Amino acid sequence: MNHIAWKDEYNIGVDRIDKEHQRLFKIINKLFALEEKERNNPRICQEGIKFLKEHAVKHFEEEEAYMESIGYEDLEMHRRLHRGFREETLPELEQELIRTDYAPDTVDHFLGVCVGWLIGHTLTEDRAITGEKTSKWGKLLPEEELEAIKDVITKLVQDLFQLEAKEVSDAYGGEKFGKGVYYRLVYDMGEKDKQWEVILVFEDRTLINTVGKIMGIRSNKLDIMLMNATRYVARQFVWRIFQQFSFLKTYEIKEENFLTYHQFQEVFEKKNPRVSLLFNTKKGYFSYCMIASPLLKQGIGIPIGVDNAMSEIENYLLIREEAPKPKVLVVDDSMTIRRGMKGLLGEDYEVNMVKSGTAAIRAITLDRPDLVLLDYEMPICDGRHMLEMLRSEEDFADVPVIFLTSRDDKDSVQKVLELKPEGYILKRLKPVEIKKRIDAYFHH
Repeated sequence: MNHIAWKDEYNIGVDRIDKEHQRLFKIINKLFALEEKERNNPRICQEGIKFLKEHAVKHFEEEEAYMESIGYEDLEMHRRLHRGFREETLPELEQELIRTDYAPDTVDHFLGVCVGWLIGHTLTEDRAITGEKTSKWGKLLPEEELEAIKDVITKLVQDLFQLEAKEVSDAYGGEKFGKGVYYRLVYDMGEKDKQWEVILVFEDRTLINTVGKIMGIRSNKLDIMLMNATRYVARQFVWRIFQQFSFLKTYEIKEENFLTYHQFQEVFEKKNPRVSLLFNTKKGYFSYCMIASPLLKQGIGIPIGVDNAMSEIENYLLIREEAPKPKVLVVDDSMTIRRGMKGLLGEDYEVNMVKSGTAAIRAITLDRPDLVLLDYEMPICDGRHMLEMLRSEEDFADVPVIFLTSRDDKDSVQKVLELKPEGYILKRLKPVEIKKRIDAYFHH
């Protein structure tokens, strides 16, 4: 990404806030536009980033003042998110810039995080100001309890592994970071029809540099012994956290399992996290998430027990090492279509699904697909507009797109063919014919 364009869907309908968001976009674009010789000049980058930071902080203050003036009920939550970005995420990124003397790749990292945070925050938390959406983080623990959990975690990491855990975010959104392990523990808290889920996400190198280091493992590859050790270290880790808080005194572990990233997303997206923290140890990242949820008759993933622990862990590691399937991103606002395509293609392809053009741009940025199946008719940003955005960005211009749509009128077809998609499939075709055409694309 070397340029971000302001889109109408970023407007929240509050003129003074929308104008400030647009100014922040312009500042970031100016930094992206620095020529190579300028980007290698630490002083120039330092001045530009300082200006961006100062303007962002000023905008946060003005935005909070506006929310206070209208009596916005989630003002304190919003302040926490601003403060987390200002006092934790930005300083962490700045330290990386200083350590590398403003190397171009770390400047890109800084700008990428700022872009992702700004767009994500604008489309979720800021939009909640107008009542259009509910803030995803509206059910976080009270700040005092959250701060206490952070303190316990950082002390535990220091005590157990002699590593400094630096908080990167207290509103982690489930983003993928490196190759990771997703470990889920489910606790009965002694309350009727209620349970707590704790999900620990470890970047592979975090485990190798913590549990693996303690075990004297020299390989950079996870094995069954290390995974089993991780299970019990993780249980003790969670137990130590629970011991600090009165509301977590009564509990019994009911289930544990390892999740794929897509299973993790399924859990994460359906339920609001009460705690969602991301840490950097300089030896790898890890995340600690807590979710209060009703008891489920059917969980996710296969529960691990004494009888199947070795086999399940072995299977989990094998799945991670399997040759990757071609990645297909399905973009459609219809849940029925998304699920139908998942069922149709899931055996032969890794299928990811999003319901809007905006979400599709984020998904393509984080995890580039081998093919996008794109609906034409979607709210806010329709398929044609989304393909125009992809084709206008140098990094995304060659992402292959096939339209999967009900629109077959001559005018609609002609407009998208000018953007050179790889195909145009009508939804009314039989599923076997749709599958045949997608297979043909990958085998042509």
